[in-house]
Amino acid sequence: MDNNKKQNELKIEVTPEVASGNYANLAVISHTPNEVFMDFIAMVPNMQQARVQSRIIMTPENAKNLLFALSDNIKKYEATFGEIKHKTPNTPANPNEIRNPFMNGGQA
Repeated sequence: MDNNKKQNELKIEVTPEVASGNYANLAVISHTPNEVFMDFIAMVPNMQQARVQSRIIMTPENAKNLLFALSDNIKKYEATFGEIKHKTPNTPANPNEIRNPFMNGGQA
């Protein structure tokens, strides 16, 4: 490896607290002219309140880079494991079933 590549490497550290991750089954995305806000939420059935597990704030440019990276990773995932199908529709047939919170951009 040449010296220029060594200088450009980024060493990333993940603390034990962050390594365990946060589960989210709902995302609410909003923006200002200068930032994109992504709130990741764990929604529990039959609960009237849900708590934001993590908030990520990015520049619009970095959010678009994330969009491209996520799209690329989904394509690679589906090439390996098959197409990801929506399991829960936005409007469930059964009123006791929870609608898919990621459909329609997470809008209610």
